[in-house]
Amino acid sequence: MSIHIAAQKGDIADKILLPGDPLRAKFIAENFLENPVLFNEIRNMFGYTGTYKGERVSVMGTGMGMPSISIYAHELITEYDVKKLIRVGTAGSLSKDVHVRELVLAQAAATTSRIIQNDWPEYDLPQIADFDLLDTAYHIAKDMGVTTHVGNVLSADLFYSDLFDKNIKLGTMGVKAVEMEAAALYYLAAKHQVQALSLMTISDSLVLDEDTTAEEREKTFTDMMQVGLETLIAKA
Repeated sequence: MSIHIAAQKGDIADKILLPGDPLRAKFIAENFLENPVLFNEIRNMFGYTGTYKGERVSVMGTGMGMPSISIYAHELITEYDVKKLIRVGTAGSLSKDVHVRELVLAQAAATTSRIIQNDWPEYDLPQIADFDLLDTAYHIAKDMGVTTHVGNVLSADLFYSDLFDKNIKLGTMGVKAVEMEAAALYYLAAKHQVQALSLMTISDSLVLDEDTTAEEREKTFTDMMQVGLETLIAKA
């Protein structure tokens, strides 16, 4: 049992989906997994283990922001030997070509956070996805007929930011979306030599009049959930 996760060794699969919203984790477990078992409810950060198409997988919420996902990802990797982590979250579009409900695969994540810079002040260290997971997820999504964008995202520390106009300008440079977790997940994956991918559904647009409700974000982004699960169990 770790500080923030009430599971015992062996309760968590070596591959896991990580939605930010713990209620999305509950929805995934109840609607996609067979025989899901609750392994964590500390701070209502629900985590479940079950099977998907005969493969043992887990799903757990991470909360919002890089400090929160860093705590859970660190403990999952170092205390529970998780080897494959896929964030299934939401993001705001920075591009007029990227619309609500479409998928974004974060090939890389720029960040305004100092979390990584604190460890590596001499370097502008790029945070990148595991290529095998990225490639697998892209082809699964395309085979499903889901509109999918691959490219850079921005992992921001602040949701309400004075950098709004600069963030919008990043969209003109090919940055697909802004979110709050991918860079930290990629950093921890590199640090501990495990696989990670951030797969996100666009929940709103910063450049178009498009958005979704909280309930829609919790329960209706099922394409992303299915792509994430299929990628977790895909054979190398």
